[in-house]
Amino acid sequence: MSSKPTKATKKEEPKRDLLRIKITSMGEGGVGKSCLIKRYCEEKFVSRYIATIGVDFGVKPIVVQDMDVKVNFWDLSGHPEFFEVRNEFYKDTQGILLVYDVTQRITFQSLTTWVEEARKYGVRESAVWAVCANKIDKKQRAVTKREGEMWASNNGFDYFETCPKTGEGVDDVFNFLFSTVVSQMTGK
Repeated sequence: MSSKPTKATKKEEPKRDLLRIKITSMGEGGVGKSCLIKRYCEEKFVSRYIATIGVDFGVKPIVVQDMDVKVNFWDLSGHPEFFEVRNEFYKDTQGILLVYDVTQRITFQSLTTWVEEARKYGVRESAVWAVCANKIDKKQRAVTKREGEMWASNNGFDYFETCPKTGEGVDDVFNFLFSTVVSQMTGK
């Protein structure tokens, strides 16, 4: 008499709701938008600058408030020659990573232009904005923390200081975006 081996069955966990959220990064070329996303998603830092051509896209599954969430990252090129490409990707954005380089004042001065462009091409008023003062590990700051905080506050945005090289502040900004967007979507 032979018996078939039986598979051990693992206890089924209750299925959680699945949400998809759209997070868009924007700011001048070279400010570190792609590095922030790579640091968060892959826990890596790439020191060599590779310009984003048009738009880059990625997906990362996470859990927020006991819900499975698929984050769709839309990483927009900051270079002016890609305006015609990137302006198609603002629509339906729920969370925005607005990035400037603390060592390059011009990238800070352009933030208002980025906000205007995003709103003109489809970002809703309900979108969650996080301003990232990036590259805070650099010694030669051209924009003070206070200036950044004031600009963000005056525009109704949350402010974060980040450094993809060390990882400082990176999880904080993304966790803020994800939890705030999910709370808006679910009312929790």
